[in-house]
Amino acid sequence: MRPDLMEILRCPVCRGELTLTATRTEEEEVVQGTLRCAACRVDYPIADGIPDLLPPDERD
Repeated sequence: MRPDLMEILRCPVCRGELTLTATRTEEEEVVQGTLRCAACRVDYPIADGIPDLLPPDERD
């Protein structure tokens, strides 16, 4: 995931702003990390560079 996407990404539950925490990067891409919505306190994982923006009740 490119960090510049943070300008357009929003929480799918409440449309709040997300905060990025990168735990692994390669060059300028976030490979592992978390997107967190402070408004509704939901975390969205980033795995293999892909953010999982499904609401928590719709995930596996």
